[in-house]
Amino acid sequence: MTVFVATLFLPYTINFDVPSNSPPERPDPQRTQSTLAQKILSQPAVVDTQTVSLFTPTPGIVAGITQSPGSLIQTPGATTDHEKIFLPHVERPISLTLPRTNQKSRPAVQRDPRAISRHDLHSPGWGKTFGWNQPPSRAKSPPPSSILRHAAAEAKDKLDKAAVAVVSNLQSKRGRQHRRTRTFSHEQRFSEYNYTVEKALLGNGGLFNAIDAAAEAGTLEEKTWVGTLGCPADALDDPLKENIAEKLENDYDSLAVYVSDSDLNGHYEHYCKTILWPVFHYQIPDHPKSKAYEDHSWVFYVKVNEAFADRIAKNYKKGDVIWIHDYHLLLVPGLLRQRLPEAEIGFFLHTAFPSSEIFRCLAVRTELLDGILGANMIGFQTDEYCHHFLQTCSRLLNVEATRHGVILEDGRFVHVNTCPVGIDPKSLDQQRRLPEVSEWVQIITDKYRGKRIIVARDKLDNIRGVRQKILSYELFLNKYPEYKDKVVLIQIATSSTEDPELSATVADIVTRVNSTHSTLAHQPLVFLKQDIDFAQYLALLTVAECLMITSLREGMNLTSHEFVICQDGQYAETKFGPLILSEFTGSATVFGHNAILVNPWHYSQCAAAIKQALDMPAPDRERRWKAMHDIVVKQNAAEWFGTYTKGLDRAWKEHAIRDSTSVPRLSLTSVKPKYLRAEKRLLILDYEGTLASWGSPTDIILTTPKRSIDVLNDLIEDKRNTVYVMSSRMPEEMERLFSPVSGLGMIAENGGFLLEPGSDEWEELANLEHFKDWKEGVRSILQYYVERIEGSRIEERHCSLIFDYSDAEDRAGAFKQAGECANHINDACGSQHVNAIPIEDGLFISEMDVNKGLATQMIIDQAEKHGIPLPEFLMVIGDSREDEYVFNWAHKLEKAGKVRDVVTVTLGARSTEASATLTQGVTGVLSILEKLVRSSQQPGR
Repeated sequence: MTVFVATLFLPYTINFDVPSNSPPERPDPQRTQSTLAQKILSQPAVVDTQTVSLFTPTPGIVAGITQSPGSLIQTPGATTDHEKIFLPHVERPISLTLPRTNQKSRPAVQRDPRAISRHDLHSPGWGKTFGWNQPPSRAKSPPPSSILRHAAAEAKDKLDKAAVAVVSNLQSKRGRQHRRTRTFSHEQRFSEYNYTVEKALLGNGGLFNAIDAAAEAGTLEEKTWVGTLGCPADALDDPLKENIAEKLENDYDSLAVYVSDSDLNGHYEHYCKTILWPVFHYQIPDHPKSKAYEDHSWVFYVKVNEAFADRIAKNYKKGDVIWIHDYHLLLVPGLLRQRLPEAEIGFFLHTAFPSSEIFRCLAVRTELLDGILGANMIGFQTDEYCHHFLQTCSRLLNVEATRHGVILEDGRFVHVNTCPVGIDPKSLDQQRRLPEVSEWVQIITDKYRGKRIIVARDKLDNIRGVRQKILSYELFLNKYPEYKDKVVLIQIATSSTEDPELSATVADIVTRVNSTHSTLAHQPLVFLKQDIDFAQYLALLTVAECLMITSLREGMNLTSHEFVICQDGQYAETKFGPLILSEFTGSATVFGHNAILVNPWHYSQCAAAIKQALDMPAPDRERRWKAMHDIVVKQNAAEWFGTYTKGLDRAWKEHAIRDSTSVPRLSLTSVKPKYLRAEKRLLILDYEGTLASWGSPTDIILTTPKRSIDVLNDLIEDKRNTVYVMSSRMPEEMERLFSPVSGLGMIAENGGFLLEPGSDEWEELANLEHFKDWKEGVRSILQYYVERIEGSRIEERHCSLIFDYSDAEDRAGAFKQAGECANHINDACGSQHVNAIPIEDGLFISEMDVNKGLATQMIIDQAEKHGIPLPEFLMVIGDSREDEYVFNWAHKLEKAGKVRDVVTVTLGARSTEASATLTQGVTGVLSILEKLVRSSQQPGR
C-alpha cells in the first residue's frame, strides 16, 4: 500500500550545474553573500569576546568568526551595527541520494540534521532566485491591475499573435525559417548539462518533516510525494523532464507534476495568493489595486488541480491511500472521486478556514466545496475551523451537517475531523546539538549580555500582524520607560511577496521607535527584513526570554512549538520563557491559557502582555512551560500523521461497507427463510413515502390508504409479529391515521413520542419544557424567511417545528434561503442543543438528541428492562435520511449478537446504511409485506 502525499511543491527541487565555458552571469549580491556565508560557516568558529567588539565589526571578523580580510559579511539590508551579526538563511549542500532499492526493504535512514526542512519555509517565492541555477519563468506577463483593462489586454494579445502569424507565414513563403519563441541566451544549457536534486526552499516544511518523522517512526512504510518542482520548467526539453521525473520517482519517492509556467504562475501567484489566501485569512481582496478577479486566474487553478488528479490517477493502484494537502489543491479530492470512486482519499487544510460569511464571497464557492467534499475525511487544525466548514456546507449547499461530518444529497457521509499538526521534537533536538548553534548561542549571549531579548519571526504580510506587534512594542516602551534600556525586540521579517505599502509603513514605525528610544549603547528594536541562518534562529529561540506572535489569523504557528522545545535550559542560562500568542492562531487553541493570549488589535493588551511576560515569577513560568512542553511532545508530527491516517482509514471503511451494502436490491428469496424461522419478529416501518405516498405536512389526511391498513392488520394478526410505524406527524394525527389498526406501536414527531403496542399512553422522549424555551426564538427566525419565500410556511408540532417550502414558486431560491435559515438556527441555537435538518422541501427543527433511532433504542431497552425476550428477526423499512438513524441502530444490534437476523431496506438509490434497496416505491413495500404474510399463513406453518 502506497500513501500518495499530494502538495503543491515537492520537498525536492533541481539545481543545474553551470558549465565552465558558459557566459558569465550578472552577479547576484545576495547569492554572493550566501555563498561566502556557506564558506564561513563551514569553517570552525573562533570566538574571542575580550578582543572583538560585536557592536562595531572589525575588518576581517564578523560576530567572532574568523574571515579573510575584505570579506566582511553583513546582513543584507542591515542599517545598524546591531543587525550585522546575523547571516542570511542559506541551504548547505547536503547529499540527498537514497539507495535505489525497493521501499519495503529500504532500511530507515537517519536524517542529517542540516537536511531537515524548516517548519515554516519563508522562501522568496516561486520563480525567484534561490542562489541555484534554475530555468527562468516563461509565464506571460501578469494581467493588468484593473479589470476594466483586462479585456483590452486580451484583445491586444490576440492581435499581436495574429500579426506574428502573418509575418511568420510571409517569411516561410520566402524560404526563410523563422520561429518566434521566447528564448534566453542562457536557457540552452538546461537541456545539455547535469543537475542535482536539492532540498526545496519552497513548500510546506511542517508537512515535509511530519512525513519524514512518520517514516522514521515506522508508522509509514511506503510513501510517494506528488507535486511540482517548485521552479519554472518550460525551458526544459521533454527528454530532460522525463529524466528528472524518472530520477525523482526512483530515488526520491516523488511524482513530478509538470504544468506550464503560465498555468502555475496564474494558479499560485494570482489565484492562491491573491484570492484564496486573503479570503481564508479573513481579508477580502476588494480594493482598487487588487488583481483579485477570477476570470484570468480561476482557469489556471482548475488546470493545475486537473494535472495533479491526472498524475495521481495514472499511478494509483487499488489499496493505495491518497492524502491531499492545503488550499492549493481544493479541487483534487472531487476530481479524483470522479475518476476513482472507491479510492481512500483524505484532505487536510493547514490554513485557517473562514466563517460562511467570508467564504460565500468567493464566486466559485460551490465548486470549491464540492471539490473538498470528494474526500472521505477532511482534517482541520482546530474545532473552530471545523465548525466554520460544517456551517458553510449547511448554508451554501443546504445539506445536513452533524458534529462529525456532512451528509450529502446522495446520502454519502463525509467525515470532518480536528487534528492539529505538530513538530518533530526529536529532529529539532538533533538540530540544536549542531556545533554552529552552540557557537551562535555564545555569540548572541555575549552581544546582548544584560539585555532581555524578545524574539519574533514572521512573513512581512498583512496576515502575520508585524505592524501591530511593533506598534504594541512601541506602546510598551512608552508606558513602561523603566524597561527601554533593558529590552530588545529582534524581529525577523521575511517576505515572499512584496507589499510596498506595508513595508514602508513598518519601516516608518521601526525608524520612529529606534530614533525615540535608542542610545549610544542600546538599540531597542532590531528589524531584519530577511530570513536568517537556521543555526542563528535556533540560537535566538534558545537565549530569548520571550517569543511574541501577533498573527491576525493563522492555521497553526509552529514557531511557537519550536520556541517551547528550545526553552528547556539545556543550552543556555535562560529557560522556561513565556509565550505571547495571538488568540487568532490555531496554536492558541492547542496551548490554551498556558500561553499569554492576546488580541493583536488591542495594543494596550499586547503591551501589558510584554510586561507580564518579563515580570512573571519563576514558578509560574516553569508551570506554564511544562504544560506547553508536554503538549508539544505528545502532539508531535508523527502522532499527527498516525491520528489522521487512522481516522481516514475508519472513515473509508465505513464508506466501503455502506457502498457495498447499498448495492443489492431486496431479495424476497433470502428474506423469507429468516422471517419464517423466527418465533419473535419486530417490524419498524416508516409512514410517509414508505407505507403511503408523500403529501404536504399540512394536509389533514384522516385515513390511510386501505391497502396499507390491510397489510398492517395482517402483520399484527400474526402473534409472532410486533409492528411499529414511525412518522414526523404529531401523536394525535398518528392515532387518527391508524385508528383502524389495533395493537400497532407508533413513533411520532421523528422520535419525540413513543406509543407501545396495546397502550393508550404516549411516552414523551423529548423535553417539552425545553421546547417551550427555544420555540419562540426559532419561530422568529423562521418567520423572517417565511416573509421572504412566497408559498412557505411554519408548522408547529409538540416538540418540533417544520419549515415547509413545498408550495414555493421559486424552488431554487427557496432551497438557497433554507440553507441560510438552517445555518442561522444551528448557530443561534447550538448551545441549546437544537438543530435544523434539511428534509424533503423543508427543514425539521428539534433537539439534537431526539431522532427515530432514540425511540427504537427505547423499544429494546424497555424489553430488556422487563425481561422480555428480544426478537430473532428485525426488519426496518424507510426512505429518508432520518431513517438512517434506525438502520444504524439495527445493524449495531446485529453486530452485538442481540438480534439474529436483521434486514434494513431503503427506497431509492441513495448511499445508505441499509442493507438492501427497493426501487418500486410504496407499491414495492406493500407487495413484499403481503408476500411475507402469505408465506407465514401457508399450511404447515
